[in-house]
Amino acid sequence: MTITSPALPGAGKKEARYELVEIPEPLGPVEVMLDEAKIRSYAFSQDDYGSWYFGPSPFGGPVAHPLALANDLLFLFYDKYDGNTAQGLHTHERLDFHNPAFAGERVTVTGAYVEKYERRGNGYVVLEAEARGEDGRLLVSHRGVEIMRVVAGNVVGRGSATPGGRRVGGQTRADLPVAARAAHGLERLAPLPPLTKRFTQDQMNVFSWAGQHYSNVHTSIRRAADSGLDRTIIQAQQQTGLITRAMTEFFGASWFTTGRLDLRFVAPAYCGDTLTVRGAVLEESDGRLELEVWVDKDGGGRTALGWASAAIDGGSERPEQLL
Repeated sequence: MTITSPALPGAGKKEARYELVEIPEPLGPVEVMLDEAKIRSYAFSQDDYGSWYFGPSPFGGPVAHPLALANDLLFLFYDKYDGNTAQGLHTHERLDFHNPAFAGERVTVTGAYVEKYERRGNGYVVLEAEARGEDGRLLVSHRGVEIMRVVAGNVVGRGSATPGGRRVGGQTRADLPVAARAAHGLERLAPLPPLTKRFTQDQMNVFSWAGQHYSNVHTSIRRAADSGLDRTIIQAQQQTGLITRAMTEFFGASWFTTGRLDLRFVAPAYCGDTLTVRGAVLEESDGRLELEVWVDKDGGGRTALGWASAAIDGGSERPEQLL
């Protein structure tokens, strides 16, 4: 039996409004069962039927996708807020992967709103959350920034600067061979293999919890129209899942235990857009390899960008796609 996470909308929950967010505001704990249904749902939503999620893996038995708990972390505020009143836009995602979660494991998610501030007339909230396994080991930690209670059509497409003046160049050297896997000695700006995906509305509905009775700009054309959009928007965290798949194929098992992502979402991706994850090698330091990563959409335009890094473990195993 799956323990739905977070709880369904109901009486006693607050409207998802910036003014009602308290700092600090603890959220959870919420329990999540990583059963077969949850793993298969994530696999469908991302078109990621890697063999490690359904059979043997370097960690023993089957494990959950690294980002299978994506929305359990991001939507943790539904624990206290009515998710059907949310009108936010995800602008920043930071993830650290510490240990794999095993198929069939019961996971506990906790967190808190830790900061809120106003910028350019919009209210931003910062949510930090973590997921722990049955034995208490830390699985994944998350820090997300969101514009809360905003009309999406008034904001999408403005772009966003990366923090501290650091910027993603998004360039590779055409004279270098593709770096298919993490290894010592890779040259700076060597390109990574591209990964291309076109999400359907059915996949977006599953990823963004339409089946749990949540209606938002990702699952409802009516909600999208009310926000000034002519199509539904692919959830930023769903794009993160695509990047995470590319990183798993690049780093292998070490991504589950040492992986780190720091992303900004700078332009919308809509249902029907073809998205391509690209990357470039930056530098190696103390056994870790840092990359630039970004997402381009067909017809031009970049939707997400940032940095990814993990330890180089030298292992050759990678999940094989079963479908």
